[in-house]
Amino acid sequence: MLYTSNAATTREWKERVWIMEFLLGRTQRFKVGGQLSEEVRVASGVPQGSVFGPLLFLVYVNDICRNTESTIRLFADDCVIYRKIINKENHGRIAERSGQAGGWTVENAIKINPINSKAVRFTRTRVKDPLNYSIMDALIPEASSCKYLGIILRSDLSWADQVT
Repeated sequence: MLYTSNAATTREWKERVWIMEFLLGRTQRFKVGGQLSEEVRVASGVPQGSVFGPLLFLVYVNDICRNTESTIRLFADDCVIYRKIINKENHGRIAERSGQAGGWTVENAIKINPINSKAVRFTRTRVKDPLNYSIMDALIPEASSCKYLGIILRSDLSWADQVT
């Protein structure tokens, strides 16, 4: 990530060097039953509990939004992809986008567990066709509700789960 973007100013280069020094050359050791392990070099990752970690994660995943007609919302490590679907063509486009997101995860070495994902159709009309969205060749399970930023969103647009 740090090597691929173009830094044009001295300030940007200084920031890049500071981030690289923060991430590179770290070691870790473990304590088990009172015994300390030998130090080993940390090849990847951000120090756990660092204030800088969440910001670096957002910079890392920010380009997931590129080349899409769907709306993507990111909050911490949650990602929501949605689109208003009027016809079958729109349905195909969001299915295609979920496939592109799978490609993005491979390209950026991020693992997504499709079981932790949900496909929800928000409508008051009765629709019989199942939702067939997948990521990484695994079907995303269809659900009647999902929790987003602490709010329970139901497919029938009812607030019943939220207010009880």
